[in-house]
Amino acid sequence: VQLVESGGGLVQAGDSLRLSCAASGRTFSGYRMGWFRQAPGKEREFVAVLVSSGITRYADSVQGRFTISRDNAKNTLYLQMNSLKPEDTAVYYCAATLMGSWSNSFSTSGYDYWGQGTLVTVSS
Repeated sequence: VQLVESGGGLVQAGDSLRLSCAASGRTFSGYRMGWFRQAPGKEREFVAVLVSSGITRYADSVQGRFTISRDNAKNTLYLQMNSLKPEDTAVYYCAATLMGSWSNSFSTSGYDYWGQGTLVTVSS
C-alpha cells in the first residue's frame, strides 16, 4: 500500500488543522492505521492509532485535542488537530499494517508502510 499525507502547514497556537492520508489498495478497511510525528532532533513518536474495528488510542500529549478517523470509501485516514500548541510542531506521518498485535500499535516497528510526511508548524 502507498500512503500520501497532506494538510500540513503553518498555524498559530490554538488553531485547528486536519491532516489527510490517502492510501492505495483495495484492503484499506482492514489495515491498522496510525499517526506518528517527529520533531527536529527527536525520535519519531506515536500520536494515534485506529484499528479496523474502530478502536482508537491516543498519546497522552494529544488526548482530547486530536481525533483520528477514516473514510474507507475514500481510502483516506484523517487526523483532526484542535487547540494546537507549539510543541505539536513536527513532521506528521501516517502508517499502516495488516500484521502484528495491538501491543505493537504504539511503536514505529509495528507498521510496515509509511507516508512521506507532512510538516505542521505551530507558532506561539
